[in-house]
Amino acid sequence: MMPAATAPPTFNLTACDQEPIRIPGSIQPHGFLLALPQEGERRVVQVSANLAQHTGVDGEQALGKALPAILGERAALQLQAELARVELSAQPTHLGTVQVCNQRYFDVLAHVFDRLLMLEFEVVTRATPPDFRYLYPKVGSFLLKINDVHDIAEMSGLAAQQIREVTGFGRVMVYQFDRDGHGHVLAESRAEGYGYYLGQRFPASDIPRQARELYLLNRIRLIHDADYTPARLLPDVNPLTGAPNDLSHAALRSVSPIHLQYMRNMGTLASMSVSLIVKGQLWGLISCHNATPLPVAFEQRTVCEQLGQILALRIESRSDAGELEFRLEVRRTMVSMLAGLTQQKADFADSLCGVFPDLLRFARANGAAIVVDDRVLTYGDAPDEQEVRELVQWLGANGHGEVFHTDQLSALHAPASAYRRNASGLLSMSISRIHPHYLLWFRPEVVQTIDWAGQPQDKSGPGQLTPRSSFASWRETINGISAPWHDGEIELAVEFRGALLGIVLERAEQMAELAEELGRANKELEAFSYSVSHDLRAPLRHIAGFSDLLMETAGAEDLEKRRRFLKNIKDSARLAGKLVDDLLSFSQMGRAALHPSPVNMTELVRGCIQKLALDIRERKVEWDIGVLPSVKADPTFVQLALYNLLSNAVKFTSHKEVARIAISATENTQEVVFHVADNGAGFNMEYVHKLFGVFQRLHRMEDFPGTGIGLANVRRIIERHGGRVWAESTPGAGATFSFSIPKDIVT
Repeated sequence: MMPAATAPPTFNLTACDQEPIRIPGSIQPHGFLLALPQEGERRVVQVSANLAQHTGVDGEQALGKALPAILGERAALQLQAELARVELSAQPTHLGTVQVCNQRYFDVLAHVFDRLLMLEFEVVTRATPPDFRYLYPKVGSFLLKINDVHDIAEMSGLAAQQIREVTGFGRVMVYQFDRDGHGHVLAESRAEGYGYYLGQRFPASDIPRQARELYLLNRIRLIHDADYTPARLLPDVNPLTGAPNDLSHAALRSVSPIHLQYMRNMGTLASMSVSLIVKGQLWGLISCHNATPLPVAFEQRTVCEQLGQILALRIESRSDAGELEFRLEVRRTMVSMLAGLTQQKADFADSLCGVFPDLLRFARANGAAIVVDDRVLTYGDAPDEQEVRELVQWLGANGHGEVFHTDQLSALHAPASAYRRNASGLLSMSISRIHPHYLLWFRPEVVQTIDWAGQPQDKSGPGQLTPRSSFASWRETINGISAPWHDGEIELAVEFRGALLGIVLERAEQMAELAEELGRANKELEAFSYSVSHDLRAPLRHIAGFSDLLMETAGAEDLEKRRRFLKNIKDSARLAGKLVDDLLSFSQMGRAALHPSPVNMTELVRGCIQKLALDIRERKVEWDIGVLPSVKADPTFVQLALYNLLSNAVKFTSHKEVARIAISATENTQEVVFHVADNGAGFNMEYVHKLFGVFQRLHRMEDFPGTGIGLANVRRIIERHGGRVWAESTPGAGATFSFSIPKDIVT
């Protein structure tokens, strides 16, 4: 059974976190220390005061002497040979086992730090060096066992059991530090009579900040006997620097008297700690306790250190695998949501509502809300609308933009106490850089019951602390906290926000483009309405007027006049009919679906020329058809566009004795461009912007009759194919009309 705890002496621990544990000025007495200059003549410049107890040589008299005078010739030569062979660093190196002048045996560790060569001598009972072959079967056995285990707690249990077998400690615990620094016991191996700590937590205050830093520097620490009397250093400062010795890397470094009392309060007289370093951070500790003093030889400590490193590597590997698996699952959900959002054409907020179930799965949340302008849309177990509005106002007022998260919302936003049941955790995301638009996720309260190894707030009086005297299990219930947000969730939420802003921006650009297109359509409609009323009214007026004249001459014998009146009525009716047909065709161009297929443009041009034969009749027209590549387009629509351009060329060359019309093509990597050039009337480039509008004419109808819809049809057809249309001209010298067809047509 463990001995009863003794009454603790009083310590003033008001500045406990600043205790200078790196420079205690003393060592543990189960060995002695000699310090020599790192460079130059190797004579002892500092010793531990217990030198005489181990070697029979007085410490004060040893200062300034060479090693043979203190250790004996044989031991000194052995160490000098080893020092010449190895390259030392701040981490201790084992130099072997030596027998000093009084026939006692010591394991020797050496390291260099702060300009000193530090030699540490630990008492051993064997005459031979440590047998490191002991290391391999232990490590090999542990590796075989741990490789078949994937649960971190189970891995830790194997390590605790193996280390207890190697060292003989009565209890070995493995605990992990949580985000607040508390140590959570994951595994425990213990002998009969030792207290049970599995599943309990040790408060963060048990291990001050500077102690945690030392665990990173020196990965194993042994306290042979908590009741030891420290052996001070002579002199008490580093003789080469004049400052206190930094013993961070020394195996014999004396420890804080506060910690020694802590051990005694716990019923522990011997302890050993092995650091578990994962990705450069102190992940946890393997903590070993014994009720009585217990020496642990260097080779045993080496095995334990190796086992700790293997465990840390397996923890890192398992954590990485779990992290990767988790992130992949969250990313799959995110990609699925984004795919759905990009395909939807509805209002953006409504689009988000359509993926609400995926949103909850993405953040492992129970509720969500979308706030856009004055709309609040909620899903799942979320606060009510007014609570969400107030929460968004608080987020904006406190600068919690972009991505903000907490698992204790009510501790930051007092009104959230009213709905901590379903919203103790909050992950918020601003989805606008200008407006207070938010996407919110809520996690419910998880009432936590924590079993502490002693009450964390244990105090002996106002303004003064003592090492904890009680380690009895103490249960604490914590309210108002949700499950914590995972780092991967936060990082992917930031990525998700960027993607959402991209979608919002794309929607904004589409809306701007649509508004621009609508503006053009309105202007076109306005011109269209005016032109219809103007152009359609003219032939109808003609029909009505000539009908009246025809009626007035009904009794007259002038047949020629009546025949002329009927011809004018017929021409006006034909013009009105053609105008209506062209309007119908123009309307259809914007609605009919495209059916792209390979088009032989040379054959298409020849077919259009054949159709124009009736209009040309006896006129002399010279056609020049160049090499025209095939394109992928809607053959019916492209034929109509080409016919309009060729018809236009024929019409505007009607005053030429010989009309010359050339059709040619050029191409690049993106598109094929076709040109229709003529030697006709041409037009003033100052008015080119009107050329492709509905009912826009740059010439008098008396000179060149037409409805003014043909070129508007050409533009609509080509733009439906994703192409461009333009024209260049010099008045009186002809015109060139060009249009492009993309090689990769988007319909």
